[in-house]
Amino acid sequence: MNVNYLTRSLMFVPAHREHLLDKAIGTDADVLLLDLEDSCQPSENKVKARENIIRYINAGKFNGRILFPRINERMSGEMLKDISALTIDGVKGFMYPKATCGEDIYFFGKLLETFECEKGFPIGTFQIIPLIETPGALLKITDICTACPNRVVAIAFGHLDYVTELRGRHDKEGRSISMARAMIAAGARACGVVPIDTIHPFDVHDLVDLEKQLNIGKDLGYEGMLVLNPIELPLVHKYYSPSEKEVSDAKRILHLYQEAEKNGSGVAIMDGTYIGPPIVKQAELVIEKQKLIDKKLSL
Repeated sequence: MNVNYLTRSLMFVPAHREHLLDKAIGTDADVLLLDLEDSCQPSENKVKARENIIRYINAGKFNGRILFPRINERMSGEMLKDISALTIDGVKGFMYPKATCGEDIYFFGKLLETFECEKGFPIGTFQIIPLIETPGALLKITDICTACPNRVVAIAFGHLDYVTELRGRHDKEGRSISMARAMIAAGARACGVVPIDTIHPFDVHDLVDLEKQLNIGKDLGYEGMLVLNPIELPLVHKYYSPSEKEVSDAKRILHLYQEAEKNGSGVAIMDGTYIGPPIVKQAELVIEKQKLIDKKLSL
C-alpha cells in the first residue's frame, strides 16, 4: 500500500497527559503515536487518553498531523473500546502492539472494517502499523506484513519486549537485536511495507549513540525510527532525509538517463559510473521523498 506521507519519525506520546500532547503538537515529528497502552496505567488513564484524543481532534489541535494511536493488545479487554472510540475523522490508523502472526492483523482488519461500515467510512480508511515485539512474530514477519495488504503500511520493531522474550541481554553493542533488526527490514521491504526501526535503546540524551544507531538503521534499509523524546527528532530527520548532494545527484541521474533514452544511446554514464535501472530507481525514491519533505515544510 502506497504511503503518501513521511515516516522518518514516529513519536510516542502518552495520550492521558495533556501537557505532553501539547508539547508533541509543537514538534515536527512526522507521525504521532498517541499511546493508549504501556504508558497509560492504571486503566482509568486509558479512558482519559481516549477522551483527550477525541477532544483535541474536535478542537482542531491536531490539524495537519498524522495520527496513529497505539491501541491496547488483543487480550487486554481494552482494544475494542479503543477502536470503537477512535475510528473517527482525524485518525489515520492504528499501531497494533504485540502482533504475533498474520491472523492477528487479519482479525484486526476485519474489526476495523466493521466499524468503517457502521460509521460510513470507505473500507480501508484506517491503516495499520503492526509492532513486532517477540521472536515468534519475527519468524512470521511476512505473514504479518501481508495479512491486510490494503491496510498495513508500515511495520515497526519493539526491541524491549523482544529481548525479554528472547531471554537475551540489553547489550550496549546491540548484538541481541542485530538479527531481528535486519530480518524486520528485509521482511518489510520484501512485502512492499515501510520498515520502522526500534527506539534508541539507551539514554535519550546520548546523541552520539543515537547517531550510531541511525547509521546502522539506514544501512539496514529502514525508512524511519520510533522516537520517545523530541530531542531526538533533528538527528532522526537528518539521517532519514536525503542530503542536498543526494537530491542533486538524483536529478542528474534521471536527466542523464532520460537523455540516453531519447538519443537512443542505451547507456547513461555519470562521473564514470554506468547508470542502470537500480540506480535510476534509487534516484526516483530520493526525489519522491524530497517532494514529501518540501510539501510538509510548505504547510
